Amino acid sequence: MTIKWTSKALSDLVRLYEFLAVKDTSAAARTVQSLSAAPDRLLDQARIGEKLEEFDPREVRRIVVGRYEMRYEIQESVISVLRIWHTREDR
Repeated sequence: MTIKWTSKALSDLVRLYEFLAVKDTSAAARTVQSLSAAPDRLLDQARIGEKLEEFDPREVRRIVVGRYEMRYEIQESVISVLRIWHTREDR
């Protein structure tokens, strides 16, 4: 399996970094590093995340990384990171 980041997920990382960096650039960098590394654990257990039935027949799942939700989709041998946001954000 391979990990692919969508442009929206990459934009989410930038948005989260910019929001956090106003208060603490070190914390912002640590958060983005943690979020960037999180999908690596999916390489061994892609279906570890909760399946989101509303996206059927697509296989979209979610994992929680600290205080952030990460949605991803499994398609054959590719895991696509779709979106990331803080769990307190109104989505």
